[in-house]
Amino acid sequence: MRIGELAALVGVSTRTVRHYHHLGLLPEPVRLANGYREYGLRDAVVLARVRRLTELGLSLDEIRDVLGSGDRGGDLREVLMELDADLARQQEAIGARRERLAALLAEEDLGPDSTVSPGLAAVLRGIPAEGSRVAEIDRELLTLIDGVADQKTRDRILDLIRPLTEPGALARGRDLYRRLDELAEADPGDPRVAVLAADLAAHLPGELAGAFAGPYEVAGVVGALGAEMSPAQTEVLRLVMTTVRGEG
Repeated sequence: MRIGELAALVGVSTRTVRHYHHLGLLPEPVRLANGYREYGLRDAVVLARVRRLTELGLSLDEIRDVLGSGDRGGDLREVLMELDADLARQQEAIGARRERLAALLAEEDLGPDSTVSPGLAAVLRGIPAEGSRVAEIDRELLTLIDGVADQKTRDRILDLIRPLTEPGALARGRDLYRRLDELAEADPGDPRVAVLAADLAAHLPGELAGAFAGPYEVAGVVGALGAEMSPAQTEVLRLVMTTVRGEG
């Protein structure tokens, strides 16, 4: 049979057959005197086998290794077991995602904050944001971290900031946000800046203050947030970081 007949019999395209020839998955038969390839039953069996293995999820490289191995049954079993384990992991991940989606869909007040991890969603609900631009920046920063950090880092950050969501800390936090917002049009040399920085540094839980005092570049952090905050607010942040680092 000709290449078109072989392709039609197995249910693939002639281009696929030629590609398999190129990869060495299907031996290329000797051309006849007229220049045409003549395929036989054995070629159809091999091509059907390759198609079946691709449908199971094996890559063409894996199929080539299996078909070219002397112990094809043993190699195929090992590859299929690895594939099955990979599918099991994918199934578990999909199950976890569906559980999260089900929880989201069950929320009556579904909004952007609902898309973050459950732990951060609980923290964000405790951050006052009623008209406070600084509180909004905090929420956006935490949402960004939640989206790009690994699970270990997210858990660590949540542990650090969770004390700030306790009732007493929330009341102090609202007052600090209000005072920060009042500096939106102030000069960095405003006397309220240093007082607020000291109060804000004292408000930070010990472990969170220790994180600020870690191996971070103060200028880099302040510079990144400076584009979102006024000069006076940025100066408060700089003073807080230098205070907890023992540099001022």
